[in-house]
Amino acid sequence: MLSLADLSDQDLLARTMHLAADERQATALLIAHLAELDARRLYLAEGSSSLFTYCTQVLRLSEHAAYGRIEAARAARRFPLVLEMLAEGAVTLTAVGLLAPHLTAENHRDLLARARHKSKRAVEELIAGLYPQPPVPAVLRRLPAAGCHPTSPVLLDGARAGSPAPSIAPPPRRPATVAPLAPQRYKVQFTARAETYAKLRLAQDLLRHQIPDGDLDQIFFRALTALLEDLARQKCAATDRPRGGRPAAPGSRHIPAEVKRAVWLRDGGRCVFVGASGHRCTATGFLEFHHVKPHAVGGESTIDNIQLRCRAHNVYEAELYFGPPTQTWVRETPAGYSVRTELSFQ
Repeated sequence: MLSLADLSDQDLLARTMHLAADERQATALLIAHLAELDARRLYLAEGSSSLFTYCTQVLRLSEHAAYGRIEAARAARRFPLVLEMLAEGAVTLTAVGLLAPHLTAENHRDLLARARHKSKRAVEELIAGLYPQPPVPAVLRRLPAAGCHPTSPVLLDGARAGSPAPSIAPPPRRPATVAPLAPQRYKVQFTARAETYAKLRLAQDLLRHQIPDGDLDQIFFRALTALLEDLARQKCAATDRPRGGRPAAPGSRHIPAEVKRAVWLRDGGRCVFVGASGHRCTATGFLEFHHVKPHAVGGESTIDNIQLRCRAHNVYEAELYFGPPTQTWVRETPAGYSVRTELSFQ
């Protein structure tokens, strides 16, 4: 049997694409069968009280997988177009699950067409545009300290008054939430440090004459605008009054400010690496200025020789040219970021 390690790069890519297509076809067939099985209620004769328990206990699907496939099966039974689009990869199970409650005989073709090849976030925004939700109230509340329970302590069986309190595991870290509510309106929720909370309160107080109600959206908009202007100056030498600078000295790694500005605008603030299939990288974070002709072999810091790359593709191209990384490589140190009192605003 041929080992995967023996496959060429092109064969591995081709087989992976083929397997992904096979998986989509198999998933669509499974969903079609589940839809018919559900209509006949055959799960009852198999000792399951519901299709969900049949999927998890008999078919051994995970709860998440079972829920998604049942949602898709019931949507596909009403609208067979769902199966076709799932099989060809035009929509994902996640997209179908989000759209299912909103599909009708009148709108299903249009909604499914608008969701074609869309990400989860894009489908959420599509739904929010069609079925907007009311704004959420701004909330600022303190979370319990690590190891502390938010309610009064209760002695466990066998514990005596005055004895050390049993250690309680800290609550799990809550992930940040960004969810569209309506066109141009989002719910944003995250956990902040005490220092961040103090600065937010101070900003509210200092802006009372301009923002009497302390609206969090306006405050964060102003703060982020100022931050982005500062980052633009640091990262791509953005300025309202650009001055012509001197070109970098021959052999210098320094990239002149005017080159950074021109490259950033030309590349649209996005990695411009293009794969063999013609797909351009979509990364807009961790961007770096990349020498097309490497600096180590005489590449100059000119507009024609500098392009934007995400960190991953910058390293990838360096490995293609120089081989595996060594201690002689020159790399930028990634910036560290940390965010952790809960802030929720809209």
